Amino acid sequence: NLSGLSYDDDRQQLWAVINNPPELLAMSTAGEVLERYPLHGFQDVEAVAYLCDDQLELADERRQELVIVPRPSGSAPLQRTDYRALTLDLGNPERHNSGLEGLGYDRTGDRLFVVKEHSPRKLYEIRGLKASLRGDFSLAVIDHDAWIRHKNFVSDLSSVEFDARSGHLLLLSDASQLMMELGMDGQLFGYRSLWRASAGLEQSVPQAEGVALDGRGNLYLV
Repeated sequence: NLSGLSYDDDRQQLWAVINNPPELLAMSTAGEVLERYPLHGFQDVEAVAYLCDDQLELADERRQELVIVPRPSGSAPLQRTDYRALTLDLGNPERHNSGLEGLGYDRTGDRLFVVKEHSPRKLYEIRGLKASLRGDFSLAVIDHDAWIRHKNFVSDLSSVEFDARSGHLLLLSDASQLMMELGMDGQLFGYRSLWRASAGLEQSVPQAEGVALDGRGNLYLV
């Protein structure tokens, strides 16, 4: 049940989430589990994004909630009722288990990118997230349906990552075993198969659920 993934360049480590039972993991870039933090009161945590300034964003799929939590200290559990959340009305994800699935954050632009898995696939951009937390309530939610509407070679969206070096988005598809790169106008710049022998893979990636980039351009997949 390891799901979302995000790179923390303040500590040169990874954050990951498990959805059953809900848990936040601090991991080394070699895959070692450094710390485990239970997530009490959360239901179906599918994604995590490191926002810098010791803050993390968690996506609870079934509740359609984006919850901002502080970087944990010690081993105490994180209690859902202690933190604020933004709820996105995406219809009824209970029916298909197809709610919020992936998060990617652009720190410079204060933009959070969110993907919904399927039924239908969706890509959203949330502007002004951290500014709103500081009291500047200029939050805007943008539906980028036009960017993905005709990308029919991917049947679902399981994760998203913002590449600060290029300003592009990486979108991951579990069902299609594919990753594609989009520009900020939705232009397709390229794609990569996750099948064996592609890009030097010794075996296929069977269920790609999360993606993260570090500051050196290394790509990590769950």
